[in-house]
Amino acid sequence: MSRPSPGTPATPEPAAAPGPGAVHDVIAVGCGPFNLGLAALASTVDGLDLVVLEETAELHWHRGMMFDEASMQVNFLADLVTLVAPTHSLSFLAYLHDRDRLYPFTVRENFFPSRVEYEDYLRWAAARLPSVRFSHRVIAVRRDPASGLFTAEVERADGARLRLAARHLVVGTGTAPHLPDALATLPADRLLHTADFLHRGEDVDAASHVTVVGSGQSGAEVVIDLLERNLAGGPAVSWLSRTPSFAPLDYTKLVLEMTTPEYMHYFHGLPEATRDRLLAEQWQLYKGVSTDTLAAVHELLYRRQLRHGLRPVELRPGITVLTAGPAGGAGGTVLRCRHRDTGRTFDHRTDLVVAATGYRARTPGFLAALDPLIRRDAAGRPVVRADHSVDLDLHAGAGSATGGGRLFLAGTELHSHGASAPNLDIGAIRNAAILNAVTGREVYRLPKATAFTAFGPPPATDTAPVDGRHHGG
Repeated sequence: MSRPSPGTPATPEPAAAPGPGAVHDVIAVGCGPFNLGLAALASTVDGLDLVVLEETAELHWHRGMMFDEASMQVNFLADLVTLVAPTHSLSFLAYLHDRDRLYPFTVRENFFPSRVEYEDYLRWAAARLPSVRFSHRVIAVRRDPASGLFTAEVERADGARLRLAARHLVVGTGTAPHLPDALATLPADRLLHTADFLHRGEDVDAASHVTVVGSGQSGAEVVIDLLERNLAGGPAVSWLSRTPSFAPLDYTKLVLEMTTPEYMHYFHGLPEATRDRLLAEQWQLYKGVSTDTLAAVHELLYRRQLRHGLRPVELRPGITVLTAGPAGGAGGTVLRCRHRDTGRTFDHRTDLVVAATGYRARTPGFLAALDPLIRRDAAGRPVVRADHSVDLDLHAGAGSATGGGRLFLAGTELHSHGASAPNLDIGAIRNAAILNAVTGREVYRLPKATAFTAFGPPPATDTAPVDGRHHGG
């Protein structure tokens, strides 16, 4: 390859065709916890060729929300491997042992690692997996109709282009920050998503009034940071939420059984309309706030009572933001809001809006060529099978092969698998199911009994009484 002369933009090398035999069993796109866990479990499966492609140069995990004191909401057993392979060399306990922190972790008696520690664990595991390739951006993926193989066009950091082929494809690129229509038109200097909060510190420092819209764990953690700033003489703080209260995550034992593989299997078998109704009802399983975080918010509010001259703070649940726009000559932003219980509308003025409005599943641009093959439900979402593979219409193109591999989704199948789908504690179970599917054998034994609760009706039986008489109830 000749080098371009100074000042001349480099022209990327054309993508090289895969060589003879250069067909992987699995290409996994994205190196978050889910696909990293897939690589970890695959590393001990003899004869399985899996590669993970990540466009960034190194692993980062929620850096915009990496508060020093932030704790995980799942315990350390919900690591990359333990729930299906507790003796695996890439478990969280193996990480602690390697870092010589196992004994202090035991004395600490806290099963919930900090978010900083969990990211360090992920980076430790990634460094031990040669199947993970950073600085490899997937540009496009296509399916060859003759062979049924997936081909990925990939660009490396040096501009070189590769063409990789695989029998199966796993998409684990995660979800995208969501901005509701009511906020999306605000100028970038007056709006940020919680995902970018720590990257926008200068904007927060410059504001006299910061308003958090939305609740959930991320919103509450931002509110804690803002309350600490307020106690130090920082901006006024408002917290507006659609929910009727600032409610905790429901971590009661039997409710948590609705995040188990057993409930996931039950949920997947329900009609689409029933699944959608249940997801709306179960919001406290994945949209609430940890009780420790709510207690920290309350403690900071209590401490404010002993101080004078601080800028005001308000918490208002049951609020819908209808529109948002510039405040006119005075500067700042006006949110047109409705109080959900009374229906009364009012204007809320602020300098900076922090959207704690969650994340949404996204279809990566590199899947555009596969889009015509993806069967969708009534709401336009991919139809996902129980093994997390997408239902593909392999007759959508003339001459398409009916064989070939499968396209799997990792972490974005909330609509088909329920509230636990985005949770870290289901990652190892899903990855084991994917590896069993692509190998055609049980390389990892999936748990058979994960809940005491029976979620479905009892088996159908003959209800006629033995003595011929009917007993009413």
